[in-house]
Amino acid sequence: MTDAAPAIAAAGLRKSFGALEATRAVSLAVPPGGRHAIIGPNGAGKTTLFNLLSGALRPDQGQVLLGGVDVTREGPDGRARRGLARSFQRNSLFAEMTVAAALMTASAIADGGSAVFWRRFDRDAARAEAAAAIAARVGLADRLEELSGNLAYGAQRQLEIGLALATRPAVLLLDEPTAGMSPEETRAMQDLLAGLPRAITILVIEHDMDVVFDLAERVTVLDYGAVLLEGTPAEIRSSDLVRRRYLGERTQ
Repeated sequence: MTDAAPAIAAAGLRKSFGALEATRAVSLAVPPGGRHAIIGPNGAGKTTLFNLLSGALRPDQGQVLLGGVDVTREGPDGRARRGLARSFQRNSLFAEMTVAAALMTASAIADGGSAVFWRRFDRDAARAEAAAAIAARVGLADRLEELSGNLAYGAQRQLEIGLALATRPAVLLLDEPTAGMSPEETRAMQDLLAGLPRAITILVIEHDMDVVFDLAERVTVLDYGAVLLEGTPAEIRSSDLVRRRYLGERTQ
């Protein structure tokens, strides 16, 4: 065992929108290489929490830490430079770019290239090779020359994760990676996530309990913006409170 700082941590995060307290003193900590899921009903505060962790929102109270460093006052760009990447529930792909060009562009942006959109990536053999490797990892090795916008929905979600991986993250936030997928696409995404290296810490919002219990080592259940329970998948699955409040099951 090591005493390494959590890869990402939240400490007492609070965020209100007018009279609505969307996040109520939420705390969690994910160790380096950990797989942690956040679940809860609609309106539980899951996406608000992700916005606080990624820097898209500033908390009213509390702290966000990356690798033990307080990044609460840093925006998304600063946190990205520290190794945080996020994929979104709704696609925001470079629709007019090929898969290869999109991956190379994401990599170049992560490297801080100021003239990234004016460069000819077909002359950058090293970046092209790295893009091909990422495409293979996310199951798109044979789609490099297809336009991103022409990909089927499941393949677009795979590419979205590829774009995040192209930034070489230490921490990856995944917002509903299987939302809207067919059973076949969901299984492919499960395999993709299971195959990601342990050098990447994963924090995922997910509605599919099979995906959650297959991937996560720890699960945080949110309810009305607060932590209802945190534990192992087995502890969450066996909790009468969670089954009653979230999973919708009756308890004896």
